[in-house]
Amino acid sequence: MQIIEVQFTPWDQSYYFKPETHEGQPLDLQKNDQVVVETILGTDLGKVVGSGELNKPLDDSREIKPVVRKATPEDQLKFLEINKDKEKLLKDCHELIKKYQLPMKLIDVHQSFDEMRLTFAFIADSRVDFRELLKDLIRRHKKSIRLQQLGVRDEAKVDGDLGPCGRQLCCKSHLKELGNVSTEMAKNQQVAHRGSDRLSGCCGRLKCCLRFEDPVYNELSKNFPEIGSKFKTKQGSGVVVDWHTLKGTVGVNLGTESEPNVVEIVVR
Repeated sequence: MQIIEVQFTPWDQSYYFKPETHEGQPLDLQKNDQVVVETILGTDLGKVVGSGELNKPLDDSREIKPVVRKATPEDQLKFLEINKDKEKLLKDCHELIKKYQLPMKLIDVHQSFDEMRLTFAFIADSRVDFRELLKDLIRRHKKSIRLQQLGVRDEAKVDGDLGPCGRQLCCKSHLKELGNVSTEMAKNQQVAHRGSDRLSGCCGRLKCCLRFEDPVYNELSKNFPEIGSKFKTKQGSGVVVDWHTLKGTVGVNLGTESEPNVVEIVVR
């Protein structure tokens, strides 16, 4: 089945739709095209972020719906007009957050294309009891209100920045799903010794590039002997003390712990 992935905000996930109208008329949709779609929450306007053949089963049994239409210039202008008061909406919500002294940081707000729903995105270290805040927002705006909690990585994904490599952050440029980044990945890439400051991104968490690059390191090192194992070389037998994955070599200590004699051996 041919599908397109549509994203409504930079901080939300993408959703699957059929690249055709409700009448079954196929649509020529390219990446970054905008489309009007009908979701279970109402009508909204989103951006095409991907397309292709769906070969894997979905996580749920919901039907993949067609799109209403490719967004017209009038649709795009209407959507901009609907969301022109973002700053005021954020300011009003922020005042209510202060009123209830809630430990949450407001990031963004999205108003749906049908003007029936407001979604406020925020980050927090733990679960937040925002029931009173929600009641006030509903009374004030007379709309359906959603409060969506994000992780700190999502904030960096929305705001964007440059990494220490001098390039745009991976989460902003190409990583759709951030996933988990573990210290094991840093060990696998022989950078764990650099310390948390150098391994952390602008979000304060381990850099996403550790996860992005991890499969390459796993592939390159799959035939390496384990660190601490005995290894025979032309100069004699020794113990593997480190890896140089990108060079395809390992360090072998032919001496002792007190008097090391480490040589570098090519293993691929």
